[in-house]
Amino acid sequence: MNAKHLSILQNIHLEVNAGDTLAIVGSSGSGKSTLLSLIAGLDLPSKGEIYLKGKALHLMNEEQRSEMRSLHVGFVFQQFLLVNSLTALENIMLPAELANMPNAEEKALELLAKVKLSDRADHFPSQLSGGEQQRIAIARAFISQPDILFADEPTGNLDTKTGEHITELLFEIHKQFGTTLVLVTHDNKLAAKCKKQVRMTSGSLVDVTNRSLGNESAIEQVNHEYMIKASSGLH
Repeated sequence: MNAKHLSILQNIHLEVNAGDTLAIVGSSGSGKSTLLSLIAGLDLPSKGEIYLKGKALHLMNEEQRSEMRSLHVGFVFQQFLLVNSLTALENIMLPAELANMPNAEEKALELLAKVKLSDRADHFPSQLSGGEQQRIAIARAFISQPDILFADEPTGNLDTKTGEHITELLFEIHKQFGTTLVLVTHDNKLAAKCKKQVRMTSGSLVDVTNRSLGNESAIEQVNHEYMIKASSGLH
């Protein structure tokens, strides 16, 4: 008997403009994390097309997609994913050092100051609170000044007050660097701060909300960071 295929995502068409903020919301199991993995180039769709800065991610092998991620993409995860054997400063420096960026330590120190943790430079992750670890993770994500930042439940492991501070920090640094921001979140307050929200149910986009930005809406971005066409996702 032939095995049945399970379609996780169906008939998705989504465009994200440069500099936009997008929240992907939905219940557990709706497919939002799978969608994030696809548009970040961590997985490949069984059908459909995914483009980053005009380049076809769906036609690339893992090495090529890895290079695209290193050049253009940053990540913030719910679990922080700091390297326990490295100090806060060293964790922030790590992506820059791997990319052979000049002045990695200087840039890391600037970001430490921006997330208000200069006095924690020599502390290891085990010596930091959850909120402090997430602030280090955000600084690490921005050190290479990525074109697009993906955040998977960035406030999910934090209390309400700390989560609100992390939200403010994310959007403050996004605005400074002009980074495109794509979030997966259950946090309605976090989602409401994004220009666009898409809601997923059973692997499909069922609702798209665009928030009016007043005078900012007069400036229209036409260069798409990401475009996904009719992707059926993973089988």
